[in-house]
Amino acid sequence: MLARLQRFITLGLLAVAFAWVLVWAPAHLGIAALGVVLLLAGHSGFLAFECVLMRRANRGDPAPAATLTQVTFSWLRECAMAPLVFCWRQPFREYAVPDRLGTEGGASARPAAGSKDTAALPGVVLVHGLVCNRAFWTPWLRVLAARGQPFIALNLEPVFGEIDGYVPALDDAVRRMTAATGTAPVLVCHSMGGIVARAWLDKTGDDSRVARVLTLGSPHHGTRLADFSPTANGMQMRVGSDWLRRLASRETPARRRLFTCWYSNCDNIVFPASTASLPDADNRLVQGQPHVGMAFDAKVMAEAMALIAKPSAH
Repeated sequence: MLARLQRFITLGLLAVAFAWVLVWAPAHLGIAALGVVLLLAGHSGFLAFECVLMRRANRGDPAPAATLTQVTFSWLRECAMAPLVFCWRQPFREYAVPDRLGTEGGASARPAAGSKDTAALPGVVLVHGLVCNRAFWTPWLRVLAARGQPFIALNLEPVFGEIDGYVPALDDAVRRMTAATGTAPVLVCHSMGGIVARAWLDKTGDDSRVARVLTLGSPHHGTRLADFSPTANGMQMRVGSDWLRRLASRETPARRRLFTCWYSNCDNIVFPASTASLPDADNRLVQGQPHVGMAFDAKVMAEAMALIAKPSAH
């Protein structure tokens, strides 16, 4: 559903831009060019507004305050990443890298030269965030495939449903991966995906079903941006929501120690910054990275891949 919606939006914007040029270019080339820029780069204004909100919300947060240079860099990075993810990968390349359970034949199923044997590598289940689908993880999937590592990338639908409604899909993916590999998988989660993982652990009550959980910019304590959201999952991610409080009240320190949480002082979606950390978890600050861009930061990816290859966090 999300891929169809984003295809419609992307192709619609291109069609409007083309029509605008046809109408205005013959007489007013400047107006034609300005209209195209506003249509195709208008998202940068929304991202700038998010950055302003982020800076205000981060005042007094324990995370180091972002410099103006860091904020500017993160804004520019997100301006470039957003069209790539939301206008290309997700609408048009949803299954560019299919799931790999480690049982497929052919060259694509074999470990890359010099990599560990597939059987020695745990499976990975990747859980995307709000308004995303499995194609969000495409660069990660290519790395995992090159390592010969089994993986499943979820599609969580309905897009704006309650977070608890995504638990069965994650539970099924974990079951399939465990059956294929014989070991508990690692969960890699971006944004809302980290909350889905916590809801799943709360529902199952069996921490042994997962080796470790890696979260990237997940609003574990909510985000002030969700105050503007009318959707079911958005309201659940508001700072101090009853749903988040109940979830946290049922968690143990041992469960939270399964988590490694990356969070950023320039996250334009999840703020204040420290809301993306968890007590008792391995919390790792990433400075100067935006919400989507952080998930593809080379250092973050390298650290995450190193943890994926380690034994269980239990």
